[in-house]
Amino acid sequence: MIWQDLPPLGTLVPFECAVRLGSVTAAAAELHLTHGAVSRQIQALERSLGLSLFERRNRAIVPTQDAVDYASQITDALNLLSSATRRVQRLRQSDSLVLSCEPTLLMRWLLPRLPALYQAVPGVDLHLSGAGGRIDLARQGVDIAVRRNDFAIPLLMDSTILTSERIGPVCSPDMASKISTIGDLSAVPLLHSATRPGAWTDWKENAPAPEFPARSETTFEHFYLSLQAAAAGVGVAIGPYALVADDLRDGRLVAPFGFVEDGSKYVFLSRDPGDTRVGLIREWFIHEMRNS
Repeated sequence: MIWQDLPPLGTLVPFECAVRLGSVTAAAAELHLTHGAVSRQIQALERSLGLSLFERRNRAIVPTQDAVDYASQITDALNLLSSATRRVQRLRQSDSLVLSCEPTLLMRWLLPRLPALYQAVPGVDLHLSGAGGRIDLARQGVDIAVRRNDFAIPLLMDSTILTSERIGPVCSPDMASKISTIGDLSAVPLLHSATRPGAWTDWKENAPAPEFPARSETTFEHFYLSLQAAAAGVGVAIGPYALVADDLRDGRLVAPFGFVEDGSKYVFLSRDPGDTRVGLIREWFIHEMRNS
């Protein structure tokens, strides 16, 4: 058992408090206990450990170096327990599922389909968070994550491939009227995203597309901003099909050269695959992303 070497747990808080505050009296006041009660807990801890933790000097106590080091580690452990307790209480109070999704996918694909998700999974309570890249579901308190697999996914993490990433140049209909060949892209502004700076390179490598000089280039902080700029006629951006499908359907964007797979995929990651709600949400994502 991992706890078999632990001292009486009730002695640790009074001890940590006394070391941190430098006084049994102050510790007693913070914990709303008597001076004698705190002293007895410290003595019980010393007996359990088989060593003295304080030097008694007249009416004062001074922690030994071992006591200072031990208290520091106890403080870290208590903070971790406190954080875990708050997380459990928060989830229990709301009984919600925390769903973390790539920000642009969240804004441009998931939010318009959220009513359909709630219809497919009646009564589910979701807390949505926009984030991308590597994730530790347990440490970050996330139940479900939808990511592009541009990082190594831990083998023990439950994951399901949703769809392949397909990318291509996208622009407004007016801008598209100026483009008939890939070479014409050298005459229009190219739009980049700081969050996916290699998007144009990925497309050129997979199209394949000839090298062409850029007339001008603009970089936006987020991917969805580059797509908004493309729809506004500012220039041509690289658009993942999943993120621009609705805009293509409604005529806000045009893909003059279609889309190609870039080798990455969207994946559904979950912490508790046995949760019925998680299973239903996974099936909904699979259906929607493969048929949108």
